[in-house]
Amino acid sequence: MARTKSGDRDDPSARERILLAAERLFAELGFTATPTSRIAEVAGVPKGLVHYYFRRKRDLLTALVGRLPDERIDVASVAVPGDLAESLRRLVAEHDRRLSTSRVLSHLLWREADTHRAVRDALRSRHGELVRQVRAVIVTAAGPNALPEADVDGAAALVALAVGYRHSMARHEDDASPGEMERELEFIANALTARAATAPSVPGGGLH
Repeated sequence: MARTKSGDRDDPSARERILLAAERLFAELGFTATPTSRIAEVAGVPKGLVHYYFRRKRDLLTALVGRLPDERIDVASVAVPGDLAESLRRLVAEHDRRLSTSRVLSHLLWREADTHRAVRDALRSRHGELVRQVRAVIVTAAGPNALPEADVDGAAALVALAVGYRHSMARHEDDASPGEMERELEFIANALTARAATAPSVPGGGLH
C-alpha cells in the first residue's frame, strides 16, 4: 500500500476529490461493488489518504448525506394566502430546484438507505422536515383554523411522500419535470378547499 505523505494530507482539495469520486462510483457501480482503491484512483490520491479522511467506507456515505442541499425553506417565501394549489406548487418547485444540483447524489442515497442506517436516519429526518414544511404551507395558505387538523396532516404526509418518491427516482434531468405533480397538487388543494367549505365555521378561517 502506498504511504500517505504529509503533503497529500495538507492538500485542501483532496477530500473534495475523494467525495466526488465516491459519489460518481457509488452511483455507477453501487456502494458494495466499489473498492476504496478505485475511489483513490479516480480521485488521484493514494489509497491511504481515503482512509485518512474516512476510516471506513461507509463513512463516505455519511459524508455524502451532508452534501445534500439544505431542505429548510422559508414558508413565507412560497405560501400564497388564499391559494392552496399555488402555494403547494411553489413549495414543490423550490424543492425541485434544489434537487437539480444533486440528482445523482439523491438517487444513490435513497438506493443505499435500506442497508445503511446512517443514510436511512438522515433521509427520514429530511422527510420529517418536508412534512412539517408542507403542513406549514397549507396552514399559511388556508388561514389559521380553516381546515381540520386531520386533513392538514393527511395532505402534508401525502405530498411529502410524493415529493420524496420523485426525488428518490430522479437521477436524470427529465425524471422530475416541473409540471409532473401539477394534477396531484391541484387535486389535493381542491379536496382541502371542499372540506373547508363543508367544515363547521371557525372564526379566523382563511379559505372562502
